[in-house]
Amino acid sequence: MSATTASRSVAPDPAFPDWDHDGADWPNRSASRFIKAGSIRFHVQIMGQGPTILLLHGTGAATHSWRDLAPLLAADFTVIAPDLPGHGFTEPLPWSRMSLPGMAASVASLLGALGQDPPALGIGHSAGAAIAVEMALDGMIAPLGIVSLNGALRRFKGVAGQIFSPLAKLMSLNPLVPRLFAWHAADPLVIGRLLNGTGSRIDQRGAELYGRLARRSGHAGAALSMMANWDLDRVEADLPRVTPRLLLVTGAEDRSIPPSDAALLARRVATAKHVRLPGLGHLAHEEQPAMIAAMIVEFAQKLGVLKASHDERN
Repeated sequence: MSATTASRSVAPDPAFPDWDHDGADWPNRSASRFIKAGSIRFHVQIMGQGPTILLLHGTGAATHSWRDLAPLLAADFTVIAPDLPGHGFTEPLPWSRMSLPGMAASVASLLGALGQDPPALGIGHSAGAAIAVEMALDGMIAPLGIVSLNGALRRFKGVAGQIFSPLAKLMSLNPLVPRLFAWHAADPLVIGRLLNGTGSRIDQRGAELYGRLARRSGHAGAALSMMANWDLDRVEADLPRVTPRLLLVTGAEDRSIPPSDAALLARRVATAKHVRLPGLGHLAHEEQPAMIAAMIVEFAQKLGVLKASHDERN
């Protein structure tokens, strides 16, 4: 594998998180690598042994979202978890490429640069699930299964759909908006309200990490650019023809993406299964990482990616 570690000789854009400062105590830091793939430098965490799985976080998050889940999965798998372009410690793509196809192609270039085995499972949270599906539809990956954790696989409907994308475009093109958001994010109460809006209750460490990223205007701007360029019409329309088996996991208390979206998609897609988790929100994998890890292992066993243990066979 070709990999380089972070260097103090690399001067980061001050609008973006600084590895030496913001990443000094980053979760699972020892697993971090910096890889040049395509036109950008990725931050990616690689850990564990076994069949390769790809973890893709959601909009506005980073590898810290997998801080507890990834080490659990590393007991059975080789885990590849990148920061998406413009998020966390990965460099941004040009604005026009912060789209679903652009992000998918960029992640595919990272996988090629890593030289790892192709992922047997794609696991995505929120927008990360849409990227995994896009990659599978375009033949960039050919996993046996895709796990969607509160996946954003349907576009906003009605008035919200008509307003959201144009508004995000206007906001992302105004350089003052990300700076203003980052300034507001210095108040922990602002981050607390945003996290409460997900329907999840995560620990103080997780909240601090989200706040740390949000206080960098480049990270906030990348999230806005991603939302502005997002078009899920193709993913929703073509989902029935996706080859991998689908496991659609939703938190019943998710306030960001209606769990009913996954229920509808499960009825449309013959190979899909929907599992609804009572009491959990949009960040269910951060609230209950052991539960989610067990579900992923069970799914992998059913697909033949992992062999079932003697106890489970009996």
